Amino acid sequence: MVKVITYGTFDLFHEGHYRLLKRAKALGDYLIVGVTTETFDKARGKLNVIDSLMTRIENVKKTGFADEIIIEESVGQKFSDIKKYHVDIFTVGSDWVGKFDYLKEYCQVVYLERTKDISSTMLREKKRHIQRFGVIGTGRIAGRFMSEARNVSGVEIQSVYNPHPASAIRFAEEWDLNAYRTLEEFYKNIDVVYIASPHETHYDYIKDALNHGKHVICEKPMVLEKKQAEEVFALAKERNLIVFEGIKTAYCPGFHKLLGVACSGRIGVLKNIEACFTKLENPQHRELVDTKYGGSFLELASYVLLPVLKLFGTDFEDVRFETIDGDNGLDLFTKTSLRYPNGNLATVTCGLGVKAEGRLLIAGTLGYIVVGAPWWKTSYFEVHYEDPNKVEKYTESYLDFGLRYEISDFLSRLNGGEKDFCLTRGESICLAGLMERFMQEHRGGQT
Repeated sequence: MVKVITYGTFDLFHEGHYRLLKRAKALGDYLIVGVTTETFDKARGKLNVIDSLMTRIENVKKTGFADEIIIEESVGQKFSDIKKYHVDIFTVGSDWVGKFDYLKEYCQVVYLERTKDISSTMLREKKRHIQRFGVIGTGRIAGRFMSEARNVSGVEIQSVYNPHPASAIRFAEEWDLNAYRTLEEFYKNIDVVYIASPHETHYDYIKDALNHGKHVICEKPMVLEKKQAEEVFALAKERNLIVFEGIKTAYCPGFHKLLGVACSGRIGVLKNIEACFTKLENPQHRELVDTKYGGSFLELASYVLLPVLKLFGTDFEDVRFETIDGDNGLDLFTKTSLRYPNGNLATVTCGLGVKAEGRLLIAGTLGYIVVGAPWWKTSYFEVHYEDPNKVEKYTESYLDFGLRYEISDFLSRLNGGEKDFCLTRGESICLAGLMERFMQEHRGGQT
């Protein structure tokens, strides 16, 4: 008897799950299915699990493919189960290729091709169904999004589009997706568009997606003019759709905890914020080559401005930019100063060719909060007071690239949860206005 074992969350059970179990069963004579607990899912970074453990077990049982169902509840259990049940073949979906190669010493490991096209037909009677995503753009951030999305229940990424077909095909082969040559074909079998294309293309792609009835997650900066931001939000409201700007820091748990402590009164009245984000970018990358839409401000300012807008608001009375430019005129290092009517001050710094300490400092009348680099992945921060011996320390998880948090928040909003709390429409519009103002002052009025 050939024994096969597979594992999964099996949340919002759909055709992809069904086909995977069917193919797993065909590999041998006896199929063991491990269903993960909510606690284990959360510990390993799986977000947004909706169905209860008993519902998920019952859905697996109804397929008729499982000869035995077990519960997975701890790290390292796969190895123990293979030994305990004398397993011959371990199998999971192809989106985990390489992840479980360490088990090859104990049994055969088979990665089954994932189902590229998921229909929500099986879940139409449920209020919350699978959201089928399509990706526009095939750069570095798109690959990170793919990696993170598999850790959020209720997401199936099915297709990719790039106006350069060869790039779309390469990306599709890497991530097991469908590549499309036209946007009309791309839109047909998806619910949500994730836009990770160059900055200057965002506005047109967002409008086109909304006009085709699709929700949108767009990488920062969402658009480069204030009126563009106002227009896409108005269009989304008119069509009862969601437009969502993907600044990952805005959605991560540690940053939320930081905002809560800052607003709690523990350091008194907030008066000054200093934020810095710099990295030494490859001189051949788009960020330092595109003389119209590259540079440190357009690339990184969304991050450093975020804590300022969240804590001080969008009604500043003055903003000033100072830059260190490269030979091609792009800003390698930009310092932005904001003054508010109540006297509050903020200084934010970003750089692609000059390195500085990337910390966040929030100063108040009773103390200050400091977050070391990389503060935009907030997992640890300290509260300091006049007494140097009095230090409060806070920690929070931040997993991998952090994009799973924004995806989970997007799904929550889509399912009727909190409305644009993490990053409001007003804040996105303000960011677009700052992008526009910087380009007008630094790029000779071109936007």
